[in-house]
Amino acid sequence: MSEKFTSKEIALAAIEALEDKKGEDIKVIDISEVSILADYFIIASGNNRNQVQALCDNVEEKLGKMGVIKKQIEGYDNGNWILVDYRDIVIHIFDKENRLFYDLERIWRDGKMIEKEEL
Repeated sequence: MSEKFTSKEIALAAIEALEDKKGEDIKVIDISEVSILADYFIIASGNNRNQVQALCDNVEEKLGKMGVIKKQIEGYDNGNWILVDYRDIVIHIFDKENRLFYDLERIWRDGKMIEKEEL
């Protein structure tokens, strides 16, 4: 995590990076009240493996320029569900089939779904 930015600012930058590469159905879940894992989950979809990876690459590039360093990344090579952990922000980028299958919005329904503008 960067000392210079709040988790809200980092989440907003990540959303913008996803939007830049035409990420679809971008959702933000505030899980700060229900989990110690993170403050926010960001969930987005891409149409295919290449787009899912491009979404991930763009987030890493934008946050990297801000000095925000990821803790870990999983699933990049498969490209059907990439998880990028920035400690207080966890980003999930899915292809459409896997997003429907894993349905994180349902699993984390105790969290608060928030709009980009609320960040």
